[in-house]
Amino acid sequence: MELVSTAQFRRAMERAVDAESYTKRIARLVADLANADLKVEHPLLARRESTKKAVLLIVTANRGLCGGYNAGVLRAGTARLEELSKSYDEVELFVSGKRGVSHLNYRGVKITRSFTQFDHKTSYDDVLVLADECLTRYKLGEIDRFDVAYSRFVSLSKQIPASETLLPLAAMTEDADCQSDGPKSELEYEFLPSPESILEEVVPNAFRIKLFKCFLDAAVSEQIARMMAMKAATDNADSMISSLTTTYNRARQSQITNEIIEVISGATALQ
Repeated sequence: MELVSTAQFRRAMERAVDAESYTKRIARLVADLANADLKVEHPLLARRESTKKAVLLIVTANRGLCGGYNAGVLRAGTARLEELSKSYDEVELFVSGKRGVSHLNYRGVKITRSFTQFDHKTSYDDVLVLADECLTRYKLGEIDRFDVAYSRFVSLSKQIPASETLLPLAAMTEDADCQSDGPKSELEYEFLPSPESILEEVVPNAFRIKLFKCFLDAAVSEQIARMMAMKAATDNADSMISSLTTTYNRARQSQITNEIIEVISGATALQ
């Protein structure tokens, strides 16, 4: 299982790393557009005063044997759920992964929708269905906020259970400002054919890509956690085998010694 998780981790990390630069760049672009003096606005960028309904998506694993991965994500998710419940009249809870579903059901937490089709091979088209549904509901005013709790992949030795606000996109553009290594962009954009058409294409794609990146990070973090857990289990098994082998050899040696003593004693008695 350690070897399998290692192979899956490498493939998942390649996908996450490949998407990292694109995700950061498109978030930076959306942030620049949001801060630019445009005469047009996009509904996904505007903050809403309404606090009727929010949606929280918690991304967990379908399987266990991955250490504290699921526990960390669920702690971050339940903390954000409590926070949203205080600010919004209704909170819809979406849960991805069998482990998260079973844990929250055991605790009696109401789950609005559950997903079990997302795994380490999740494709962009799979996430696109969920992303477009959330975008449509947000534009229609059915939801006022969309958050996601997942394990953010930083490096091989660092994965952070985190919760982020993806809608409205103004929150994501603020994250892009905070995470930017360079100075704030002062580029002036020229829009062809029009600002409206460019925003309508770029802004929704920024949300779709960011949501997909959350699933990619979750997949990498899960495989790293499983790889480390299986390595620890293998090391413990090797240590246990060594200890049991030593105990067996000592018992066998003691039995042989007793048998030799009995033979010698019998031979001595016959003499």
